[in-house]
Amino acid sequence: MKAAVLTFPGSNCDDDLLWAVKDIAGADAELVSAKSESLDGFDLVLVPGGFSYGDYLRSGAIAKFAPIMTALKQFADNGGYVLGICNGFQILTEAGLLPGALQWNTSLEFICEPEPLKVVNNQTAFSNQYPEDQAITLPIAHGEGNYYADADTLAEIEANHQVVFRYAKNPNGSLNDIAGLTNKAGNVLGMMPHPERAVEALLGGTDGLGVFESLINATKGAAHAAN
Repeated sequence: MKAAVLTFPGSNCDDDLLWAVKDIAGADAELVSAKSESLDGFDLVLVPGGFSYGDYLRSGAIAKFAPIMTALKQFADNGGYVLGICNGFQILTEAGLLPGALQWNTSLEFICEPEPLKVVNNQTAFSNQYPEDQAITLPIAHGEGNYYADADTLAEIEANHQVVFRYAKNPNGSLNDIAGLTNKAGNVLGMMPHPERAVEALLGGTDGLGVFESLINATKGAAHAAN
């Protein structure tokens, strides 16, 4: 598997994400600038956390116009796996690659703490290495992590089993305790918690490693099916 870790002006989790997927999970990975216009040769694209373009206007609102986004949309349309974490999740919703939007936490405060979650769908490319309903803990660090969608969209998301992670103790007001969800096709995931910050015991836990192991497993499966 070859992974691209996108890096925007203001990204601050790109190196962490590269380290997690490359040095810990063992995938071939490299940083790709938001100024690039191609994602040829990659099996997976990771959109990191941070404050892309200073989070001016809204989080992710400017990043969606970056040159790389045209290639990212084509990559996703062709069935490529895309994972957006925190600001990456915000970028994916702004770009229309995921339904709904992220708004200010109900507390109107930035929250940075370990957060208990439940894996509510382990039949995805991003969660297949977790047991069903497994309780995990991942760090969160966001001011605009409150997931919102209109009633019809929310009903469709639930009917299609697009929710992958739910908060056990909703920290930000997200509807239906949604912490991470996929698009309808299941090849794009956005999540506010940071799995790349929980891949070594030295960092406080390894509960995030399953996300990257799941993607490696799914990519191998896709390559085998293609052959």
